[in-house]
Amino acid sequence: QVQLVESGGGLVQPGGSLRLSCAASGSIFRLFGMNWYRQAPGKQRELVAAITSGGSTNYADSVKDRFTISRDTAKKSVYLQMNSLKPDDAAVYYCNADAATYGDYRSRNYWGQGTQVTVSS
Repeated sequence: QVQLVESGGGLVQPGGSLRLSCAASGSIFRLFGMNWYRQAPGKQRELVAAITSGGSTNYADSVKDRFTISRDTAKKSVYLQMNSLKPDDAAVYYCNADAATYGDYRSRNYWGQGTQVTVSS
């Protein structure tokens, strides 16, 4: 089993910055793609940013040039640097990853519990 634990959410004023972190733990044989999703009240969960095991990245149009996803393979962690935050960015942000565990070795998808980001003056 794999656990994903997010941290770094909170309250920030419009135009401010936050850095989210997600650490993976468990009997991890290999981590593949790692992603950040978000879900605002009354809206569907959406993909914000993705990073492959090779470091290739992809962003939702709404966050391009403002958010940066990165990962630290040794720490089994993924990060989301969020700059120039807008009220529309307010949501619960979820870490998501594909991983294979020892004994199973098949890629499975895992979710974190989410961290709240509030953008308000």
